[in-house]
Amino acid sequence: MTALDIVEEDPRWADLDLQTRAETAIVACLKHLDIDPDASEITILACDDARIADLNADFRGKPTPTNVLSWPADERGAAQDGGKPLPIDPDFDGMLELGDIAVSYDTCAAEARAAGKSMADHVTHLIIHGTLHLLGYDHERDADATLMEGIEIEILGKLGLDNPYREDAAQ
Repeated sequence: MTALDIVEEDPRWADLDLQTRAETAIVACLKHLDIDPDASEITILACDDARIADLNADFRGKPTPTNVLSWPADERGAAQDGGKPLPIDPDFDGMLELGDIAVSYDTCAAEARAAGKSMADHVTHLIIHGTLHLLGYDHERDADATLMEGIEIEILGKLGLDNPYREDAAQ
């Protein structure tokens, strides 16, 4: 992937090698959807709960921490519940500007502990989840959620990771 920028505001992210983990997750996601990773641009903000709560308040009106937020460069969501998102149009230079993702260390670590899985595996899932949001996938409507979760499960499986939506995944 030629254009992945990561801003690590919280020093705890350094132990995770987020650059490698994010690149692996994003490339797997893009290739799964037949999108050229070498022509794609994404920025990731690796922060803490305080920062993501501020962002969540500013952009979603929810002044609480969350695990991941995404800001697509363009609105690509499907008009019909369960439909495919709109295709990505390259910029003048041929690049696919996908958008930005923010991920909180605190919430990710707490969720990983609660689910009994590694922080690395959980962050991989959340980066894939955030990337799908950049591509126009969503989970607000039932059929959209089913489609998005199915894609996440397939990509995670290709990476050797368990289905995070299984009923027994948190046990």
